Amino acid sequence: MALTFFAQACAPARVVAPTPITIPFSPTTREVIIDTDMAFDDWLGILYLLQRPDIKVLAITVVGTGEAHCAPGMRNALELIQLAGESGIPVACGRETPLEGGHEFPIEWRERVDDLAGLDLPNNPELPHPLDAVELLTELISSSADKLTVLALGPLTNVAEALNDTPGLAERIEMLYIMGGAVRVPGNVSFAVPENEGAEWNFYADPLAAQMVFESGTPITLIPLDATNDVPMTAGFYALLGSQRLTPVAEFAYAAMEQHYAAIESGQYSFWDTLAAAILADESLADFEEMRLSVVAAEGPTSGQTVIDPDGAVINVATYANRAYFENFFLQMLNTP
Repeated sequence: MALTFFAQACAPARVVAPTPITIPFSPTTREVIIDTDMAFDDWLGILYLLQRPDIKVLAITVVGTGEAHCAPGMRNALELIQLAGESGIPVACGRETPLEGGHEFPIEWRERVDDLAGLDLPNNPELPHPLDAVELLTELISSSADKLTVLALGPLTNVAEALNDTPGLAERIEMLYIMGGAVRVPGNVSFAVPENEGAEWNFYADPLAAQMVFESGTPITLIPLDATNDVPMTAGFYALLGSQRLTPVAEFAYAAMEQHYAAIESGQYSFWDTLAAAILADESLADFEEMRLSVVAAEGPTSGQTVIDPDGAVINVATYANRAYFENFFLQMLNTP
């Protein structure tokens, strides 16, 4: 199936006239588990996948070592599911401490994410799943007749525990898409950790988990800062969305961007996890290069950094993302009834 939409460049001062573009969908449905720390860009990525007709979200597992704490993270995930008009998608959370060490996201970020940036969502009467995130991941992957796709949008604590606790689980995963790391570009933790200029937050929050996942033998497609830097959130896209918000999902996305507008306008935000979700659905959005990588798990000024390593795991790495195509795909999915 293919839908025709419009390519629109984003400029802060104006909305540019559209140019037609055809957006393809897969003829088959992919079953996906989303492992997320429920940050602002995760909300958008989750809604993107819930709106796609060729994606079936089997579960959302919250990683408590990321931006959201478990209880509010699960509540917000359930309410996003309700907003998207879905039901019966199980939600669970894992541990709230990294496998090793004491790295954590800034508390003010966590409080804002827990509070959904002050936004309201429709109440979902469903409760979190009785299993924890690791148990739910393991059960779904192990029991599926076909290999499943997993999307990791936060620290890799849940995924690492599941792979470590259940031998052979890696072989049941078709592809693990990870938003994390910075390979040939600077990291993004140095404002909080000045001595560390190379780490990205998801890997820095639990470096051992990231290295364990790399070493697990799971097929991995990595979407690092190298690619997400190509898709900044801009005032222009915010204005474009403001002129084309035809569904409750689009209205929520616009309100969420409005709550973060000052940071967006100053260039502090990219569509980090949202891009990873979009690439999972359509890899034509990016260019890739196969690399051997490892993650520095030890404490110190390079902790959490992703390094090119001749002895590292073979990883499919997104090196570039097509901003115009991404913005078109994202805008269309937000406005899909």
